[in-house]
Amino acid sequence: MTHRERVRRALRREPADRVPIFLWFHPDTARKLAALLAVPPGVLSVALGDDFSQTWVGNNYAMEGITHEREGDTHTDDWHIRWVRSGAFNQVLHSPLRGASEEAVRRYRFPHERIPGLLGNMKSVLRRQGEYFVGCDISPSLFEMICRIRGMEEAMLDLAENPRLAEDLLEKAALFGIALAEGACAQYPLDWLWTGDDVAGQETLLMSPRLWRALIGPRLARIVEVGMKHGLPVAYHCCGAMRAIIPDLIAMGVEILNPIQFGCPGMEAGGLKRDFGKQLTFMGGLDTIELLPRGSPAEVFRATRTLIDTMTGDGGGYILAASHTIPPETPAENIFALYEAAGETREAIFDRASTLRAAASSPT
Repeated sequence: MTHRERVRRALRREPADRVPIFLWFHPDTARKLAALLAVPPGVLSVALGDDFSQTWVGNNYAMEGITHEREGDTHTDDWHIRWVRSGAFNQVLHSPLRGASEEAVRRYRFPHERIPGLLGNMKSVLRRQGEYFVGCDISPSLFEMICRIRGMEEAMLDLAENPRLAEDLLEKAALFGIALAEGACAQYPLDWLWTGDDVAGQETLLMSPRLWRALIGPRLARIVEVGMKHGLPVAYHCCGAMRAIIPDLIAMGVEILNPIQFGCPGMEAGGLKRDFGKQLTFMGGLDTIELLPRGSPAEVFRATRTLIDTMTGDGGGYILAASHTIPPETPAENIFALYEAAGETREAIFDRASTLRAAASSPT
C-alpha cells in the first residue's frame, strides 16, 4: 500500500495496513535522530516511514521554513514582520503595525505580488508526488496572522474595542488566504489543503464563540470553500481548547482537525471521536509534555496503541501525530516505541535509513 493510499483510506474511515503517520520534531530532535540513523535531516521522515509530503507557502514559512545558524540572527518577511532566532525557533521580533495609527492599519497591504514565489516552495515536496500524500500549508490564515502583523495585545484590543478596524485587517488576511489557496490548488496536484488559525488557549477560546462566528468563521469558510471547490479535503490546525467551534468547522466543510490537545478541557479523545468522528478525521493527540519525554518505552508504546485503537474504532478516521513538536529531551527509544505501536518497527526504520545512505553514495 502506498503512503498516499494509506492516508486516503483513513480519510474514508476504512481500514489500512497501518495508521497513517505525520510526526514533526523540534529541530534539535530531528538532528539527533538523523545523526543516529546516519541520514540527512531532510530525508528523516522518509527513513521513519511517515506518509506525508507537505510544506508551508504562507507566513508559517517565515517562522519555520527559514533557518538561521546563530542565536539572534534575524530576517524580515514579505509581510514586513521581523523574526529573530531564539533558541531553536524563529520568534516575532517586530510587528509592523504594533503601535500604528488606525489610518496606517487601514493602509496596510498584504503581499499579493509575492504569491508566485511563496507557491514555489511546493517544488520541494512534489518530488514525492504519487507515492506520498501531498499537502500545501497556507496557514496562518486569519486571527493568528493579524496577531503577527499587529501584535497580539493590540489585535485583541481591536477585536474588543474597534471591531471595524479588526474586520478590515481580517478581510485583507482572508483575501490573501483565498488567493494563496486558489493559486496552490490550481497550480499543484494536491491531496489536501491545510489551513489553520490558533484561536484558543489551554482552557478556552481566546475570544467568545459569538465574536469568532461574527468576524472569523465566515472568512475561514471562504478559504475552506476554495479547497472544496477543487475537490480537496481541507485540514484545519488550531491548538488548545477549541471544542466550541468544532461544529462550525464541520458545517463549513473542514474534514481533518489537528493537533488535538487532549489535555485541554473538552478535547478528550474518546469524547471527540464519539461526538464528531463521523464527520472528522482527527490528527494528533500524542502527549509531548509528559509521555514522550518522560515515559518509558513500554509506556509510550501502550499509550500510543490505546490512542490509535480509540481513534480508529470505525476502521479509520485518524492520523497519528503529536500534540506539538516532539522535544529534544525525548529519548530515541521512546520515538521508536511510538513508531512500533503504529506498525513501523525499529528494524524497518534502520533498513530504510541504510537504503537511503546507499542511494546517496551510489554514482549518478
